[in-house]
Amino acid sequence: MTIELDKIVSKYRDKGFVSGLPVFSRTETDEILNYIEGLEEKHKKGAGGHSLNQFFRVNGHVVIPKLAEIARNTTILDIIEALLGPNLLAWSVELFIKEPNSAKTVSWHQDITYWGMGETDDEITAWLALSDVSIEAGCMRFIPGSHREGLVEHRDTFDKNGRCFHASGKNRSKNRRVGIAIRYVTPEVRDHAPGRDWAMPVRGEIPRGGWDCIAGPRGLFHPNDLMLYDRILAGQTKTLAEGARNQVKLYGS
Repeated sequence: MTIELDKIVSKYRDKGFVSGLPVFSRTETDEILNYIEGLEEKHKKGAGGHSLNQFFRVNGHVVIPKLAEIARNTTILDIIEALLGPNLLAWSVELFIKEPNSAKTVSWHQDITYWGMGETDDEITAWLALSDVSIEAGCMRFIPGSHREGLVEHRDTFDKNGRCFHASGKNRSKNRRVGIAIRYVTPEVRDHAPGRDWAMPVRGEIPRGGWDCIAGPRGLFHPNDLMLYDRILAGQTKTLAEGARNQVKLYGS
């Protein structure tokens, strides 16, 4: 299937999201799922004092090479570059797993409310489906055009792109619903944001301050990367908490 970048850009500007874009083959998604299941089998106790789910839900690309590799996928980056420009960083890579017959839901929200970046168009989330994402399985839902209305006040239950309102329902199916969310930003995001943040350059150059650039993990759960992970977690948790009314942990982990 050919990816028509002009049409993607037009639809994104209009609706605030684009869906159904091909990135991986079924064989490739099966390989990624097998990799994830292998981690769950071999690293049940996690690493570095954190649970495995912590790494799945927050900044997994810092300590899991496969997630950093996926964030550098050229098909994804070609699309993101068409939308954001030539200089790109991967700010976060997360796994979203809903178990079979899960009652968990995510209410309507705008992610960027909590990220300490201000109101910006220089962030895009690539949400990659690794399994069935039907309505029964609790697929993502969006309100088309809501990104044009700006940020609105949120009631911080924090159950948990940018500015487009989205949510997801219960997984009523008999199978896991597995997705990967990659948050891409431009270097300019931090021009008007306080402090510094960490991100992994994935395309172009980073000609501006405000970023501590990371190269990606040395290996799976390498001790040096685990120490870096803790520094990033502490810094980003502080930023996230300042963006909400209540004290919360990063992504409700």
